[in-house]
Amino acid sequence: MAPVTVTGEEMYALVERLYPLCRSITGDGVRATLDIVGAYLPLRVHEVPTGTQVLDWTVPQEWNIRDAYIADPAGRRVVDFAASSLHVLGYSVPVSATMPLSELREHLHTLPDHPSWVPYRTSYYKPDWGFCLAQETLDALPDGDYEVCVDSTLTDGHLTYAEHVIPGQVPDEVIVSCHVCHPSLANDNLAGIAVATFLARALAERTPYHTYRFLFAPGTIGAITWLARNAERIDRVKHGLVLACAGDPGRLTYKRSRRGDAEIDRVLRHVLASSGRPHDIVEFTPYGYDERQFCSPGFDLGVGSLTRTPYAGYPEYHTSADNLDLVSPEAMADTLAVCREAFAVLDRNRRYVNLSPYGEPQLGRRGLYDALGGRSDTKQAQMALLWVLNLSDGEHSLLDVAERSGLPFDPVAAAADALHGAGLIKA
Repeated sequence: MAPVTVTGEEMYALVERLYPLCRSITGDGVRATLDIVGAYLPLRVHEVPTGTQVLDWTVPQEWNIRDAYIADPAGRRVVDFAASSLHVLGYSVPVSATMPLSELREHLHTLPDHPSWVPYRTSYYKPDWGFCLAQETLDALPDGDYEVCVDSTLTDGHLTYAEHVIPGQVPDEVIVSCHVCHPSLANDNLAGIAVATFLARALAERTPYHTYRFLFAPGTIGAITWLARNAERIDRVKHGLVLACAGDPGRLTYKRSRRGDAEIDRVLRHVLASSGRPHDIVEFTPYGYDERQFCSPGFDLGVGSLTRTPYAGYPEYHTSADNLDLVSPEAMADTLAVCREAFAVLDRNRRYVNLSPYGEPQLGRRGLYDALGGRSDTKQAQMALLWVLNLSDGEHSLLDVAERSGLPFDPVAAAADALHGAGLIKA
């Protein structure tokens, strides 16, 4: 069956559907987001009750919001949650009051350096309330008494996350994680959700070698909750990738795992270098997205992070300017392509043993050279055969062969397939 072609426009359309929803680390916005993703691929949704101990954390109360606004002395809504979910401080406790502007200012958040942008702010673990607005809106507010309303609830409920599993030929798992907690921020992280969704669909077109587990969870507390609830499965996780900021125009950036030399680190380095794409490889730091949970010292999993412009590395980050204009179909398609290329390498990377290790076996007699005739890459394919034979000692993987020889991975893997078919090497 021919593979289904995924277009950037399809991913962009998913971002558009998700963009208006008010998300947080808990609540109906997360559920609505997972409902939409669930229309693209089957999800197993988990509900973890408030108060559940998860490692050193506790699942918080569930937050939901129906409305919020600030009305000026004339009764006009000058800040309105209905216009943008960014206007409310995330996890704001309920409030209904009238107060002077001088008192209200203590609860207002702006970006003076970008006076037309609205910031994204939260107060997850400290009871508070507040509004986010453009500095130019604040500057235009007259003195007087303002009506303030936050129609929200903060009650015992659940933390919601979802998984999608693609069974592989082996139980060893690859984790692909993206956070689903941010409200109307297109790049951080709706683009990551879209790329993960279509990556899962692409991998399901075949039976992959590894088992792939896609995790759609709120940032930090979601990953911690998954780790706490899956202790018996952790030793199966051999590789992982955190996807975020996948749709902006910046160059691709891969952040290594804590180990620094995990197989996923080497694969992404090889794929990005071989592709000729502009890119950056950066070292692990315990700051960023959920790679820092998977790579905490007690777990120390081989999980890296793939973004375009990294965490907090673009001015629009965590502001209303991270909107649908910031992301593009082309950028998401490029990010998806790299993920597919990387996982293709990961799934095909094997160690082989040369069954005729004394001297070079006669390849022509076995038709291996004849099979190369007329190919435009005959010399490359021939060298790949020789390199695979020479390094098939049970110690070197095909990725080792590609790195040492300077050849792309694909011809190395093709050479291994040919030599295996001829009975010259075994896995």
